[in-house]
Amino acid sequence: MAPPAQTAATHREPAGFAYQRCKWCASPSFRRLLCPVCASSDLETEHSAGLGIVVQSRVVHRGTGAARNESLVRFPEGFVVPCRIVGTAPHLVWVGAPVRPARGTVVGATAGEVVFELCEYGTDDVDGLRR
Repeated sequence: MAPPAQTAATHREPAGFAYQRCKWCASPSFRRLLCPVCASSDLETEHSAGLGIVVQSRVVHRGTGAARNESLVRFPEGFVVPCRIVGTAPHLVWVGAPVRPARGTVVGATAGEVVFELCEYGTDDVDGLRR
């Protein structure tokens, strides 16, 4: 008897995303072929919970004519990711804002683009973030 097929409803991807950690010096990195610290190519994939903090944010009009946000987000694992913050006006993204990976399909996102959305502060979670 064949095992039952998993449907989209029963098989869910974990929240967050994958990053690499160097097996030699343990430095974390995101989308790199070599370790940014020791230049080793011996990287192992790990999984981030996906909650980060904006450390730099700017509004750009380049290429599309419409304003969009470009930010740098730091994660507790120790790496920084260049990304776009969606779901709010570009000028309302502030340094220190908590973010998570954007849910669902993002209109206008290009292939391979990293897209996050703001988390709301709340008290219903252990870490103080409403998801």
